[in-house]
Amino acid sequence: MREYDIVRAPTPLNWEKVPTLAIDTPLWGTNADIGAWAQICWDDEGLLVRLRARERDIRAEYTGLTDMPCEDSCLEFFFSPRPGDSRYFNIEFNPNCCMYLGLCDGRDALVRLLPEGFSLEPQAERTAEGWEVRYRVPFALIRHFFPDFAPAKGDAMRANCFKCGELTPIPHYFSWNPCLSPEPEFHRQTDFGLMRFA
Repeated sequence: MREYDIVRAPTPLNWEKVPTLAIDTPLWGTNADIGAWAQICWDDEGLLVRLRARERDIRAEYTGLTDMPCEDSCLEFFFSPRPGDSRYFNIEFNPNCCMYLGLCDGRDALVRLLPEGFSLEPQAERTAEGWEVRYRVPFALIRHFFPDFAPAKGDAMRANCFKCGELTPIPHYFSWNPCLSPEPEFHRQTDFGLMRFA
């Protein structure tokens, strides 16, 4: 199982000082020449997330509230905030900031969230080699579903990061922590790694 330290966010925020994890495990026959990375840190208000992709043939078709960004070029972060609670958040973005935000305890119980009063404030941009997306997951949003969530140094949560593109010119699937299912499936918590607040 891979592990990652979620450091306190530098002030002012400087992503060069935040550890990087590689979303580098090709899955289910993927042979695309794509690279992907994640950086996650935290402050008193929430989790700050930066996901990047080196990707030549970007697909970015979707923009709507109920679209499926996983069919486009997509970067994803899944995390289970509380040990012993099987629910987890599923956050997906394409290069247009089209978002899928879900809460579930498995693919068959996935519920899409369209939260009022909460915003992840996403920002996406194209880069020389591909694209990236940055956003904040407010602790207030997490506590709406996990009222006792109060992270402290040393606390841990199960999580995984993904790069996919189901309808891209070369369909592809990558993960940070390896996924062991025989066919595409990102929703198995047994395939999540460990992220620790540092």
